[in-house]
Amino acid sequence: MSYHIARAEPGQAEALCAIERAAMELFRGHRAWPFYARVTMPPEAVRMGIERGLVWVACDDASGAPVGFVWLDTESGVDIGVAEIDVLPAWGRRGIGAALLEHACAWARAAGYRRITLGTLGDVPWNAPFYAKHGFVEVDKREPAFAFARDRDRENGFPDDLRVFMSRPLPPPGAADWTVWPAPAKLNLFLRITGRRPDGYHELQTVFRLLDWGDEIRLRVRNDGEIRRPTEVPGVPEEADLVVRAARLLQPHAPAGAGVDIEVEKRIPMGGGLGGGSSDAASVLVALDHLWGTGLPEDELAELGRRLGADVPVFVRGRSAWAEGVGERLQPIALPRRWYVVVDPHEHVPTAALFQASELTRNAPPATISSFASGETAENVFEPVVRTRHPRVAAALDWLGRFGQARLSGSGGCVFLETRSPDRAEAVAEQCPPEFTACVAAGVALSPLQEALARHRGGA
Repeated sequence: MSYHIARAEPGQAEALCAIERAAMELFRGHRAWPFYARVTMPPEAVRMGIERGLVWVACDDASGAPVGFVWLDTESGVDIGVAEIDVLPAWGRRGIGAALLEHACAWARAAGYRRITLGTLGDVPWNAPFYAKHGFVEVDKREPAFAFARDRDRENGFPDDLRVFMSRPLPPPGAADWTVWPAPAKLNLFLRITGRRPDGYHELQTVFRLLDWGDEIRLRVRNDGEIRRPTEVPGVPEEADLVVRAARLLQPHAPAGAGVDIEVEKRIPMGGGLGGGSSDAASVLVALDHLWGTGLPEDELAELGRRLGADVPVFVRGRSAWAEGVGERLQPIALPRRWYVVVDPHEHVPTAALFQASELTRNAPPATISSFASGETAENVFEPVVRTRHPRVAAALDWLGRFGQARLSGSGGCVFLETRSPDRAEAVAEQCPPEFTACVAAGVALSPLQEALARHRGGA
């Protein structure tokens, strides 16, 4: 009975919930049983964790079926925590739980976290004593980091005296270790073209909204000056890949011999108008500036990013912004807390063809921040053109429009709906037709990339 560990996929959420229910049966007769019998993992919450790359699954090599999983969360806002770790009882005592735990700790360390925490039962052998064998020690439950978990316990009627909280220190990654960096997606909350410059570029106005969801960049510093992408990306030659180009653009500013291996785990659809390639490039610039010790000011990094693409600077700076020019003139903008249903119609929309479309409006009157804030300005200039030329995107807009104001992001083809609560967003995403893919993401004031940079610098 062999197994392997991999990142969980959204379609496995129900299976992971079934594993949790089976594992909870081991607590029958314990004081915690009434709580465990009443409160189980919501599949939609598990899916959100999976979409953010925070869930790993152990699968049977023979059947491919999940037999255990570990789920990390960052709800405390300080550390990273083990939200849940379960193994099917029939697969117990094979070291699967230990392997999942170590896998999660290794990822958290690579992501720059200096501590991993959890809440567990102190009197159950496979709970607190198990974690103690793996470097966890009991800590004061009154720490602010555990306030969220304790409040949730109180809301659910869980006895406070049963829960103990534990933590394990995580050393910083070594010089030759892989490190992990987020590359968040963005939405364009509106997009206008107000004119055309003498050089042929269009004058734009937009609001970039950064999300808490996106790609993952893995970097391993080399000392031989080589910049390599070990894993092939279908349809993207290494020389044309923005992450490779970003590293080479920064390399002249780095010490002699600075090199890197780069891997990208894609979650943002390519050609979807969510800024995936630009965000990946920005994350490489920001991360390597730290790892190589180049120490460039943010303005210089943003200028390097602009040479790679107009959207790169907003990801380098790491804050949602009002943008003008070709997208490079940025003004930070405060936006309310919102959640978004992002729908991928699985249709690539070529941006260049849209800019060349004769029916594209190129002389819209300039918008203002106040007109945007009032809701008067919310249109995307590309939407009428995309609707005509890309029927799958039009169908996605029509379906999502049943629940509110559906909008195109960038030049498409992904579309989105803004909501005021994650529950509302999840309820809509649950109804997504099978020909599309939907995920839920939160808008953020500070980019996950900037949070990761603070961690790697030792600020968390």
